[in-house]
Amino acid sequence: MPQMAPIGWLSLFIIFSITFMIFNMMNYFIYSPILPKSNMSNKMYLIHSINWKW
Repeated sequence: MPQMAPIGWLSLFIIFSITFMIFNMMNYFIYSPILPKSNMSNKMYLIHSINWKW
């Protein structure tokens, strides 16, 4: 059974690398996180939680 030429392995590696980078870039730029809306009750809770009563 003949072995694959080194140029074949190189082209497969380049194609895989380009596909992998495109896939990762698409996943990175498509993701949009849902930011929590700030409520007044959350701000009051944060203000009160900072003050420690020793």
